Amino acid sequence: MKKLTAVFLALMLILAGVSAMAETIVVMPKLVGIPYFNASETGAIEAGKELGIEVIYTGPTTGDAAQQVTMIEDLLIKGIDALAIAPNDPDAVSPALQKAIADNVLVVDWDTPASGDDVKYSIHQIDDKKFGELIWDKLVEAMGTDEGEYAIVTGYLTAANLNTWIKYGTEYAAAKYPNLKLVTDPVASDESAQEAYTQTLALLGAYPNLKGIVGISTPAPIGAAMAVQEKGLQDKVAVVGSSLPKDSSPYLKDGSLDFGILWDPGKLGKLTVYIAHYELNGTPITDGMEIPGVGPITLWEDGKTIIMGDPSVWTAENADQFDF
Repeated sequence: MKKLTAVFLALMLILAGVSAMAETIVVMPKLVGIPYFNASETGAIEAGKELGIEVIYTGPTTGDAAQQVTMIEDLLIKGIDALAIAPNDPDAVSPALQKAIADNVLVVDWDTPASGDDVKYSIHQIDDKKFGELIWDKLVEAMGTDEGEYAIVTGYLTAANLNTWIKYGTEYAAAKYPNLKLVTDPVASDESAQEAYTQTLALLGAYPNLKGIVGISTPAPIGAAMAVQEKGLQDKVAVVGSSLPKDSSPYLKDGSLDFGILWDPGKLGKLTVYIAHYELNGTPITDGMEIPGVGPITLWEDGKTIIMGDPSVWTAENADQFDF
């Protein structure tokens, strides 16, 4: 009997140890089902397998902050250890994130920032200012002139990362390229290439002297290029923006898209999981820290902002070298 009791206690201790080590990290994109976030999912799930932890990658089917809130509330009921969110609307999701924090859930943001008080870390793909400035430099290079009319096709008007890039880019243009004229406020495409195509056709009709279009969000430059391609305006209207190389390749090759500028979203998904895991397990996050499969990161002096690395530029010559 004593021997059975000892075996039972030993088994309970083993099970308790396994339970204590169990870890569930939720990675929530702005929406699921588009190539960019599909690639991020691959990286996040891969990191979970490498670390031996559970990673749940889930998000709304449209860029709807209300759906994100409902999903967060459901996840908190089930019980999770960490939530990494790319919020569609930082203000709208803030109460749900504060509830998660009150429930002792680690909260970080990735891809697009939440409100500062709602997260332990803010995981950025790139330095937002450098990225915005690079896009506008590439616009001028593609246009072949630093003067003339241009328009911006964005994703959702509430997306903080997209708005930040636009802010830095337009401020930079006002100082460096004062003869560039933005013809109207940024036009929303709702993270849809088809909607970006429709909106670009409308812009081309309303502003016949357009020389350039900036697409902010991965579907936007593709939709804009589709419209330019359809109208045969490759030699008259330059298109640049944040697109994936695989999506960009056919449009780069026919000249309807001049430059795609982005990063590897799979690495971003992987980085997000590693940061959450390290924080949950007491591993210090430091500047220059090497993340497996990602490389060294930059930690800003605020101790919160993490930068993955520099952006890449896709061209007709190099786009086919990438598998995302």
